[in-house]
Amino acid sequence: MDALPHHAPGPAGAPAGSPLIAAAGLAFKVRAQSGEINILRGVDLTVGAGEAVGIVGPSGSGKTSLLMLLAGLDRPTGGTLTVAGHDLTRMDEDALARFRREHVGIVFQAFHLVPTMSAIENVAVPLEFAGRADAFDRAEEALKSVGLGHRLTHYPGQLSGGEQQRVALARAFVARPHLLLADEPTGNLDRGTGAHVMDLLFGLRERFGTTLLLITHDPLLAARCERQVRIEDGRIVADGAR
Repeated sequence: MDALPHHAPGPAGAPAGSPLIAAAGLAFKVRAQSGEINILRGVDLTVGAGEAVGIVGPSGSGKTSLLMLLAGLDRPTGGTLTVAGHDLTRMDEDALARFRREHVGIVFQAFHLVPTMSAIENVAVPLEFAGRADAFDRAEEALKSVGLGHRLTHYPGQLSGGEQQRVALARAFVARPHLLLADEPTGNLDRGTGAHVMDLLFGLRERFGTTLLLITHDPLLAARCERQVRIEDGRIVADGAR
């Protein structure tokens, strides 16, 4: 993985001495035909820069909703939320888009690649949005770092599931995010392929000092994080080191 330049781990993206993530009383509710549904019910969470945190809990407990709030893709309906020194509750949509571009990488269970773009084009997209002249050079380096230097011009439909997730991983890391959010990243992969993808993810995360929040139902994956947070019924019920 020597193709990507190294930078030392540190509390980048937040004021010195501040946590990368600080949530207090975080609430999220949505309206349905049956009335309001409380998805998160007063979550308090602090995560330091460089931590790897496994988010575990039953389906429907609010794990994915928490990650959507941390990414600025949904808005809290109560409480406070600061990520990388930014108060997400006070930002408009344009500011949130800039925040994601500058600070956040996301890997989903579904790969979310653009089918009409090649691997290198998919990875270059966030850098092109940021106006980087070296977008394709860095995208090529990122793909080489996940073992796909020979697949640059292949389209998602020409790639296996594991290769598509490696493209998604390269895209998530290419802009050197301070925070990586991973939502069941091995859910669509067999165990062997998933293990390889996670080895790459944890290797890149350690190399760059990236803060990681990993949603998983796999206890072996959660155990790779130095801290596990359990969510049930929209509340944190356990939070501790492994």
